[in-house]
Amino acid sequence: MENVQRKENYHQVCVVHGLVVEDSEIKEFEEKIEEVLHARIQFLETIVTGPDLENEKPVKDTGGRHDVFFAVHKDDVVKFAVPRMKFGIRWIEDVLAEWNYSSPIYPKRVFDYCTWNKEALSHWKNE
Repeated sequence: MENVQRKENYHQVCVVHGLVVEDSEIKEFEEKIEEVLHARIQFLETIVTGPDLENEKPVKDTGGRHDVFFAVHKDDVVKFAVPRMKFGIRWIEDVLAEWNYSSPIYPKRVFDYCTWNKEALSHWKNE
């Protein structure tokens, strides 16, 4: 599978942990974010997390969480930046920076969603 192509001007990708958005709910999800947080977004995808790894072996009862990925229109990022935190919405770069690279829960392709801090994250992507 490949990353979803972002529309023009939808650069900053965000992640919401533990959220399920069905295909039939995507438009409503996008509209609700715009209504509540005054930001235009493009829903990208839901990724089901893989298990945590310990000594390269899956840890029982981990993984399987649904995380939603979406992009914010570049003109709305500044006004969206602080209010998003109230809803547990995180920049993808922050999520990946905290990711224990020895326990990858997302496919490596998600690093291509990053728009900043790629250099700091690149060593994890290449492992």
